This record gives sequence, C-alpha cells and structure tokens, in this order.
Amino acid sequence: MQLSVTFRQMDASDALKAYAEDRLGRIRKYLPDPIACHVVLSKERHNHRADVNLQLHNGFTVAAHEMGENMYSSIDLVAAKVERQVKRYKDKLRQRRVKSTYPPLAASHSIISEEHDRVQAEIAAAREPEMAEAGELAAPPGGVDPSFADGEALADRADGLPEVGAAPPAVEPGRHDIVDKAEKFHATPMSANEAIMQLNLLHEQFLVYQSDRTGQVNVVYRRDDGTYGLIETSASS
Repeated sequence: MQLSVTFRQMDASDALKAYAEDRLGRIRKYLPDPIACHVVLSKERHNHRADVNLQLHNGFTVAAHEMGENMYSSIDLVAAKVERQVKRYKDKLRQRRVKSTYPPLAASHSIISEEHDRVQAEIAAAREPEMAEAGELAAPPGGVDPSFADGEALADRADGLPEVGAAPPAVEPGRHDIVDKAEKFHATPMSANEAIMQLNLLHEQFLVYQSDRTGQVNVVYRRDDGTYGLIETSASS
C-alpha cells in the first residue's frame, strides 16, 4: 500500500506518520493491491482531525474523517471507521469492475452561499425614498393638510405609492451568491448498486455518477427513512 501523510496547521511528526501507516495498513488483509492511501492530519482549534482517502484497485474510493482529543485517538477512530466499511463490502470490493464502454464525464461541484445581508440592505435602500414619501403623506409638517379635506388630493398623492403589505419592489443587486469552494471530479460509469456502495464508502449524502447502461448522468441520494433515492436522466430527443 502506498501511503502519504500531510500535516496541516501542525508540525510534521515521524511518530504520527508511522502510527497512521500501522493502523491503516491493517486493511490490506481485506483488499488486494494496488491501494493508494492519503492521510491528512490537521488541528482545528482544540480539536485534532484525521482525514483518510483510499483509492482502490478497481476504481472505488473510501473516505472518512474523525476528530478527537489528540491525534493518536483521531487516527484510531478514523482507521476503525474505514475498516468497518471495507469489511462490510470486502467481497464486492475484491471484484474487479468490468470496464465500461463509456468514458468518465468531467464535472464540478461548488459550495454556494447567498449574500443575505447585502441583498437585504440594497432592498431597504431602494425602498427608502418611497417610505419617506409615505411618511410625509401620513403626517405632513404642521398638522393636517387642508387639501385633504375632500379626500381627492389624498388619493392623487397616494397614487403610485406601494400598498400596505405589498411585496417589495424588484431590485437587481447583481449576483446574490458566492462560490465558497469548487472542486472538479469525474462521474464514473457504474450501476445503481455500485453507486450506493460508493456513496456509503464516501459517507456522503448524494453521489453523481454515470449510468453504465445508458451513459447518462444519474444521482443516488440518502433518504431520511434510511432508504436510497435514484434520479435518472435521459438523452434529449
């Protein structure tokens, strides 16, 4: 097994590297080589985090992370999690995947956040002149305007002002979202059952993959009731 260790926000340690190699090396009894293992050890405030990514001989990926009071306990926890997953699927993972006639599809995944505060501020600024005019209409300086006596002038001045409870005017503040993180990946050809297995090996909520039957992009996802959902796309006619 080829193993590499990256240290982030902490000093490199040969002892930790050797410990990670020993603990993760135990999965070799379940899987054939080649196995490429990448371990990232990092400190987040007072927490010690260990991330593991395994690239297996048949193209599947196993990934997990854990946090503990110290780095040794984090390595123990993540190694145990990876071992449980590998033992669960060891028979299927030993099989070599049949090569698909479809090449993997290049794709990207982005994490996007909305700029709520900026958008709300721009909406408020856009409504400020209207609200000011509405305030003058409701309480004119010096008391009641005599022209309001018959109600006609009031109707004329109120014409065009937003009604109470009406939706705010449309504002075009520009782009409302920010891409916090983006990463590229390949939608690998596989069956729905293989996609569910890969979903569990990655500990993710959803997985984008390519159907090995149709070549179309599909999505499997984890449902709240413990079952799995499948979204299938079809070629445009």
